[in-house]
Amino acid sequence: QVQLAESGGGSVQPGGSLRLSCAVSTYNSRGRCMGWFRQAPGKEREGVALIDRYGGLTYADAVKGRFTISQDNAKNTLYLQMNSLTAEDSAMYYCVAEPVSGYCIFGNYYYWGQGTQVTVSS
Repeated sequence: QVQLAESGGGSVQPGGSLRLSCAVSTYNSRGRCMGWFRQAPGKEREGVALIDRYGGLTYADAVKGRFTISQDNAKNTLYLQMNSLTAEDSAMYYCVAEPVSGYCIFGNYYYWGQGTQVTVSS
């Protein structure tokens, strides 16, 4: 059973930063496709960032230049550094692993964490 545990969410003012972490257990994340999705109330779930087995990175247009996905293989942990946050970034953020399609794209994933809430408000 793969377990993904997110942390690092919270409340921040516009323009602020947060770093989300996803601790991965019973699953060697090295060389795997992993990423972050988010869902705001009343909105569809959307992909935010992915890192593929070769270290290639994919970002949603809405977060390019502001968010950075990274991975610490020694700690088996995935990160999402979020800078210049705006109210539109407020959402529940989910860590994901193992794409159903087999391709490291914004689609459905087999494994999801419980989510961590990010609220950007003045």
